[in-house]
Amino acid sequence: MVFVPIDTEAVSDEDKAKAKKWVAEYKLDALFSTDGDGDRPLIADEIGEWLRGDILGLLCAKFLQIEALAVPVSCNTAIEKSDSFKIVERTKIGSPYVIAAFDGLAKQFSAIAGFEANGGFLLGSDVNYQGKTLKALPTRDALLPALILLAAANDKQISQLVSDLPTRYTHSDRIQNFATDKSKAIIKQGLADTSGLLIQLGFESVELANVDDTDGLRMTFTDGRVVHLRPSGNAPELRCYAEADSIDVAKQCVELALSKVVLL
Repeated sequence: MVFVPIDTEAVSDEDKAKAKKWVAEYKLDALFSTDGDGDRPLIADEIGEWLRGDILGLLCAKFLQIEALAVPVSCNTAIEKSDSFKIVERTKIGSPYVIAAFDGLAKQFSAIAGFEANGGFLLGSDVNYQGKTLKALPTRDALLPALILLAAANDKQISQLVSDLPTRYTHSDRIQNFATDKSKAIIKQGLADTSGLLIQLGFESVELANVDDTDGLRMTFTDGRVVHLRPSGNAPELRCYAEADSIDVAKQCVELALSKVVLL
C-alpha cells in the first residue's frame, strides 16, 4: 500500500480522471478518502466529481441545521447565498481562527460550527441530529461531514444535493518555491493600489465591488468574480483562489493571475 498525498484544495486532473473511472467501473455512489491524520476529507459524487471542501462543509452544516458559522474568508460565497444560516463570520485562513470565532458566536446561538476550504469540519457546540446529540468537537474532522452527506444522500444523489445550492464555483492553485517576502510585497502593493495590481494581473477592464484584506488580498469584481491572492502560511508558495458563476471562468481567473504574478 502506498500513501498518495493530495492537496484537497487543488485536486489534479489525473486524480479527477481516476475518480470518474472508479465510479463508472465499480458503479459507486460515492468515493471517500482522508489525509494521513484524518482531518481533511475528500469525497466524490456518483459521477466521480470531487466536491470542494467548502461545499461539503456547507452541506454538512445545512443538514445539521447549524445556526451560526465561522469559515475562512477563502470559502465559497454560496454559504451566504444559500440563506441557510443566521450568521456567517469570515475569519483568517486556518482552524485556530475559526475556533477563536466560536466564543463570540456561542454568546448568541446554540448550534454553531465551522469548516475550512479543505473540508475539515469543526463542531463548535453540541447539536441534535435525528434525535441524537452530537457532542462538540472543535477540531478539524473528516468523518462527520462525509457521514452526514451520505445520510442525506439516502433521499437524493450527492450531485443533486450539490445542484440544489446556489451556483458558485471556486478554483485554486499555487506557485511553489515562491519567496514569502515577494508574496507579501505583492499583497502590500495591491492594498495600496488595487486597480494598478489588477492591470498587472491582466484584469484591465474590471470594476471593483469590494477589497478584503482579512487574509491576503481578496478582490470582488462588480460582475461577481472573485480573485484572492495569499501567501501560504507554511510554505514558500503564493496561492490564488477564484470564484465565479462557472468553473471555466474561475479557472481562467486563477491561470491568468498566476501567469502574470511570476512576471512581477
